[in-house]
Amino acid sequence: VQLQASGGGLVQPGGSLRLSCAASGSLFRLSAIGWYRQAPGEQRELVATLGNTGTADYKDFVRGRFTISRDDAKNTAYLQMNSLKPEDTAVYYCNLGHMIGVYYYPGNYWGQGTQVTVSS
Repeated sequence: VQLQASGGGLVQPGGSLRLSCAASGSLFRLSAIGWYRQAPGEQRELVATLGNTGTADYKDFVRGRFTISRDDAKNTAYLQMNSLKPEDTAVYYCNLGHMIGVYYYPGNYWGQGTQVTVSS
């Protein structure tokens, strides 16, 4: 499985970006999806998850601003990011994993990351 993340860029505070994560192979539709981010000098942190049954969950710091979605026909996951803040600046990664209850367990498949910079 290969994951290709794209859609990052430079955006002003309050702006929007839509990240995409295209997957190869047949595991995508069987997998849950996790979007993570890593800011310079920080640990990678989970941002949002989406199970293969459609249940989404968000960390509090993005809840109400970000929306995770998937298109299994296209083997692609998305992260719509609105009302962006400077503290959202990070490299964003997608991951294929699985859900056990409400918990997301990352798998070994990671995209290469896409840089999101929120700055005026």
